[in-house]
Amino acid sequence: MRGIFIIGALGLLTSISAVAEKNVFLTETPDYTWYRGCFGTATGNLMGFWDRHGFPDNYTGPTNNGLAPLSSPSSLIGIRSLWATKAGFDGRPTDLPGHDEDYWVKFESTGADPFTMENRPEHSPDCIGDFIGLNQRKWLDLNGECEGNIDGFSFVFWDPSGKRRTNFTPMDDNENIIPDIPSGIVNWFAYRGYPGSSFSQLTDFNSEVEEGNGFTFEDLKAEIDGGYPLLLFLQDFDLPSRNINGAEGVNPDIHALLAYGYFESDNGLKFVRYRDSWGGGDTKLHLWDNTNWEARMPVRGVIGFHPKPIITHWQLDGNSLTLKWQGPLSELWNQTDNFTEKLHWYIVEKSTTLAADSFTAVSPAINELNFTLPFDPEESAVFQVRSAKPNEIPLQIL
Repeated sequence: MRGIFIIGALGLLTSISAVAEKNVFLTETPDYTWYRGCFGTATGNLMGFWDRHGFPDNYTGPTNNGLAPLSSPSSLIGIRSLWATKAGFDGRPTDLPGHDEDYWVKFESTGADPFTMENRPEHSPDCIGDFIGLNQRKWLDLNGECEGNIDGFSFVFWDPSGKRRTNFTPMDDNENIIPDIPSGIVNWFAYRGYPGSSFSQLTDFNSEVEEGNGFTFEDLKAEIDGGYPLLLFLQDFDLPSRNINGAEGVNPDIHALLAYGYFESDNGLKFVRYRDSWGGGDTKLHLWDNTNWEARMPVRGVIGFHPKPIITHWQLDGNSLTLKWQGPLSELWNQTDNFTEKLHWYIVEKSTTLAADSFTAVSPAINELNFTLPFDPEESAVFQVRSAKPNEIPLQIL
């Protein structure tokens, strides 16, 4: 948030690509420009990605006919309502206050939220920013680090040892939930009708982390190869808070990136490809290290998110049953070898009970979100869809 620094120009990409051992990235990853906070924008990129890859109800507004666009020029600026709603914006009624009216004053405002100052009810959460605590000046103690969140900022409750936290729900001493980015994106996804899980973890090169702990470059490769872009949280390691505008101990300076690819050169250099939350284009990359990335800050930690498949529709036509589901459907472009790899495959399973060990496969591994199978309408059965490997052969196919 302290300026734009381009790390990795097109010429650098071209020269490295020529000697890359592996150079890959997830296709159709949005690249939106900054609005109402870097993590608002970055989570917008993340959920825009999933809107295009198997979960179309993340964005349902009028912009781009309801499909999250890949960028946010003036003609597509309505996509910003995905993470920050506003009265009269992107099809929202003019008399319905949203995120902007309730929480936003100006960048780095440390004052109370407008809805409290105006003594009116707070709107019900209906955008990503609402769920991750973005811009909401409500909490005096965020993990013992700072107060927040001032305008433009959000927070993560890290495990300081460097161990991974999965599906962690932060709470205060009175067991009141405090939303943060990892828990918030899961709750946003659930609000849209989808299951998912999240994790947070400090990087292995973070000076806070105990030796042997922390998120590694190999971990990042596994996320990308599995079809999951992930958020990078930039912050100076030794600055947990700051004093600004007369307020003491509030959110430190941070920035957000979305990692969606990587490459390794044949001489061992390890690079991350990312979206910079400023609409910076396709040439942004950085070595996996503890130096400053964007905005003169290193990567303190990462936030991962894994959507899960869910059956959404069934239709019986004579002796045929069609099941439809929504689930991850990412593709990985291998620039080194010039091919696209489909990353998410599914198998439909059937049982006569809900016992976990009673299901048997009734489909091959498929890279689709629907399947039609023979079915006797007089029969009673339970179906589920699970993730599979592309070469997996089910034991039984009806």
